[in-house]
Amino acid sequence: MALADNAGCAKPSEDFPFPEIIELNVGGQVYITRHPTLVSVPGSLLWEMFTQKNVRSLARDSKGRFFVDRDGFLFRYILDYMRDQQLVLPDHFPERSRLQREAEYFMLPELVKMLAPKLSKQNSLGDDPCQSDPEELSPSADAARSLTSASAALPSAVAGGPGSTAASGTGTAGPEARRAGFITIGYRGSYTLGRDSQTDAKFRRVARIMVCGKTSLAKEVFGDTLNESRDPDRPPERYTSRYYLKFTFLEQAFDKLADAGFHMVACNSTGTCAFAHDQTDDRIWTSYTEYVFYRE
Repeated sequence: MALADNAGCAKPSEDFPFPEIIELNVGGQVYITRHPTLVSVPGSLLWEMFTQKNVRSLARDSKGRFFVDRDGFLFRYILDYMRDQQLVLPDHFPERSRLQREAEYFMLPELVKMLAPKLSKQNSLGDDPCQSDPEELSPSADAARSLTSASAALPSAVAGGPGSTAASGTGTAGPEARRAGFITIGYRGSYTLGRDSQTDAKFRRVARIMVCGKTSLAKEVFGDTLNESRDPDRPPERYTSRYYLKFTFLEQAFDKLADAGFHMVACNSTGTCAFAHDQTDDRIWTSYTEYVFYRE
């Protein structure tokens, strides 16, 4: 937890404007580290920020912590690298390319090189234990590659020549490449209903749309709109119930599922009621609703 009002931190002096212990707010995530750690890589963005004498030029949040408007989850790996200049990532790390972008922003060229995809002698991605991009390829991309290979092997079939009968058999590669499975989306909603049931109900906006299902399917359907910060290291073939969407429109989620070939097979909802105020008969209804989608 963050130290209140920088309690326990060394007081900065006139010659050295930064304390020994520094609190950072990176995209809403709070980090506490030592000043030598932040300046351990000369020429980096953090080095430039925390070697200047004009401390007032640095942004701060409401509690006085230095604020950096970047991905708060991925900063943990940036900070780990700043400590010992080594890169250690968990297995099945799905955000390698995003971490590389963060390394570029913080001006850490050696870390950028470590995160760059390794090429084998055949100019293909090597067997890097941290590489996680291949499992995120969507079935549509797999189908496109299959069709490309088929067209290269059977040019006459693509052109409508004598081999067109054989080519028609490969046309099913697209649907077959799409994996079957379930995706469940859920949300909590509430509305206030007055004493007179004929009056208009006051609805509140959906705060968050949750996503449950296999990680690979969720990434395929929702792509960059899927927030994985609550379960970032989930392998692609494992199930999760901790993802949520970066938007709050149910119709948008339904559109994405429909475009990916899913159709709704079930839904359920539960609700509770409570009085809004002791002095009034206004009641607040709170509900949780889930929609189950399936693709054959």
